[in-house]
Amino acid sequence: MAMSVIWTVMVGAAVLCGLATGNGPAVARGALDGAAAGVELSLSTMGVMCLWTGVMEVMRRCGIAGGLSRLLRPVLRRLYPGYAGDRRVMDAVSANLSANLLGLGNAATPLGLEAARLMAEGSGGTASDGLCMLVVCNTASLQLIPTTVASVRAAAGSADPFDILPAVWLASVVSVAVGIAAAKLLSKVWR
Repeated sequence: MAMSVIWTVMVGAAVLCGLATGNGPAVARGALDGAAAGVELSLSTMGVMCLWTGVMEVMRRCGIAGGLSRLLRPVLRRLYPGYAGDRRVMDAVSANLSANLLGLGNAATPLGLEAARLMAEGSGGTASDGLCMLVVCNTASLQLIPTTVASVRAAAGSADPFDILPAVWLASVVSVAVGIAAAKLLSKVWR
């Protein structure tokens, strides 16, 4: 609700400023051009998202996702020690991490919500350390293939949309490491 009010005020202020400065036609043209660009961007990224979501489903059905889950299990057990014995939670967290590794933010969201729902069962409405760690890791999003960003760059006309890989790898490793360290530290401080 608050964001709706903020955006409405911002748009209203921009229109009023445009009219006050005599740029009403430019504001109207800018609004229409922005709406058209938004639709074009949405359509171009939908194709890439469908492709990688399909790849994720194929991985799940042919067992690669399960293999990746087994491969990630030792790391995930250290990050989520309270849920190490719960296979449903670990599989959901692993699926979420796999989607994030592929840069599928939109596909990772429902998987992360499922993991969070499973972690929250029986918690009495209080977020556990593991649930906080899930939110941190999902938000920081360790990425190997930034498909969403690459699709936006491709839609914007980039000659090589994946030339950002080293920067993405560095930024995602640093953000995840700092997030995990902060979550571990704060879980010890606020006990």
